[in-house]
Amino acid sequence: MILPVTAYGHPILKKIANDIDKDYPDMKELIDNMYETMYVSNGVGLAAPQVNLSIRLFVVDASPFAEDVPEAKDFKRAFINPIITEESGKEWMFNEGCLSVPDIREDVLRKPKIHIQYYDENFEFHDEQYDKVMARIIQHEYDHLEGIMFVDRISNIRKILLKRRLLDITKGNIKVNYKMIFPNKKKGKR
Repeated sequence: MILPVTAYGHPILKKIANDIDKDYPDMKELIDNMYETMYVSNGVGLAAPQVNLSIRLFVVDASPFAEDVPEAKDFKRAFINPIITEESGKEWMFNEGCLSVPDIREDVLRKPKIHIQYYDENFEFHDEQYDKVMARIIQHEYDHLEGIMFVDRISNIRKILLKRRLLDITKGNIKVNYKMIFPNKKKGKR
């Protein structure tokens, strides 16, 4: 089932998400629905707060980057209760976008390597290191669990220049090809 994506400005996107346990209701179905929503929306990652759930869960599939980064080919994972324990290396700029912030892409600085601990969809524990694009996607989705959006990481000048477009997103004054929940959309307006 395709889930609606929460738009920029929605209060759930500013909350720190809560841990879940292996008995979380319908977790397998939720993960499947998140993948389906991500694919229909042309994303490479999707965090639970983006589907209006304040829980520590996100899914990623880096395969669209496989042509440039071969190890991204089979990189499809669900991350439950993740903790990034370390970020290292010299920060590098990469152009990011977000399903909750449609039609806006910005250059964001992040460290190139991470060490992360998490549970997978079978609630098996993992303690792993990632770099390159995989680290970038994980950091972006992990930020959603911490109430941080990629536009929070850009310069103040860029935020000022984007202010009107971000306001339009909160009001639903944009066109997207996937379902969204807009925090300030007036009733009856299409």
